Amino acid sequence: MTKSDIPASSPVVVVGAGPSGLATAAMLRRARVPVVVVERSGRIGDGWRAHYDHLRLHTPRRLSSLPGFPVPRSAGTWVTRDDWAAYLEQYAVHHRLDVRTRTQVERVTLGRRRSVAGSTAVEWLVRTGHGDLTARAVVLATGRNHTPHVPHWPGVGSFTGRLLHSKDYRDPASCEGRRVLVVGAGNSGTEIAVALSRAGAARVWLSVRAAPNIVPMNSSRWQAAGIWARRLPPAWGDSATRLIRRLFLPDLSAHGLPLPEEGLYARSARDETSPVHDRGIVAAVLDGRVRPVAETTRFRGALVHLADGTALAPDVVIAATGYRTGLEDLIDAGDMLGTAGRPPVTGARACPDAPGLYFAGFGNPLHGALYQAGVDARQIARAISRAGTQLGSPFPRPRSRKAMQRT
Repeated sequence: MTKSDIPASSPVVVVGAGPSGLATAAMLRRARVPVVVVERSGRIGDGWRAHYDHLRLHTPRRLSSLPGFPVPRSAGTWVTRDDWAAYLEQYAVHHRLDVRTRTQVERVTLGRRRSVAGSTAVEWLVRTGHGDLTARAVVLATGRNHTPHVPHWPGVGSFTGRLLHSKDYRDPASCEGRRVLVVGAGNSGTEIAVALSRAGAARVWLSVRAAPNIVPMNSSRWQAAGIWARRLPPAWGDSATRLIRRLFLPDLSAHGLPLPEEGLYARSARDETSPVHDRGIVAAVLDGRVRPVAETTRFRGALVHLADGTALAPDVVIAATGYRTGLEDLIDAGDMLGTAGRPPVTGARACPDAPGLYFAGFGNPLHGALYQAGVDARQIARAISRAGTQLGSPFPRPRSRKAMQRT
């Protein structure tokens, strides 16, 4: 159900109708907790439809499904952008979620506090373009890929070519016959570079700041391994992935892409950086269709200068340089946010200084953000249901963990 008008109050408000927001709302409904989802776009899945046309999920279908409703087998192992967006719409219908689209949240503010049965109850105020909404709990599920980030390179304003963020890139046909510099060697950057090289770009450079950990793209074993190894010391996983890399991937150092200095698991534990799935980047680098170059440092007119002292003259620069959360503009308690606006806690743990405030969809673990969305959703639903019971709210008793897991 999608509506643009919002009620005056709801026990729980979920901000964002992406995978984490929908999964959390579905589990709240399973726990019999009333919930409203507010979404800024006009249609569920529009955030995914805005990405480039050839995007596919980086985790396999069976480990990407949200709780209570699997992705159809017809979508294949690696689900396309449009199939995933359609699945999110179907998910909301299947769980009969109350999703209010075209509702831009302007600010989330902690309102009144009161003592109930020896505990502190709060009231949150969610300000939107369609009016204010009060809630006992708020789940922020706007995600880590909310606001495109382009570094403030010196001289970038003087660049005479075209500069765009990867979010504004749609398909490689627009760059046919042109010289393109892709900045950023993550999954988006490498996939865009490969697509450009196959579609007739005159030249494709890939600007690399830190050599990525590349893994073969031939099965779902990587995510399964991430689920199994998530509680093991990172050094164990790094040793295994280094061995696999030597067995199945060539050394690209002679082609400008050195081996990474930091292991896959160690880097993920530090900043949740994903491995780069080989969707053609290894072959493209080997045959020279994509040429890795040094880190981009500054712009000057038609030239882009690199960290090794060289300069390029691209017609187009695509900045695959990631996103920021945008949470600083959304919540009053901005001082509690960490690097790049990341929340201090995620999942079932509410903020100590902001009771009733939860964050979902801001992590990027090796076992997969979509898999984690289901884990967080179940935990948040139980935490909110339990908190409501303790404070004497009309919420029913929380369902057992076993019952929640079956959904």
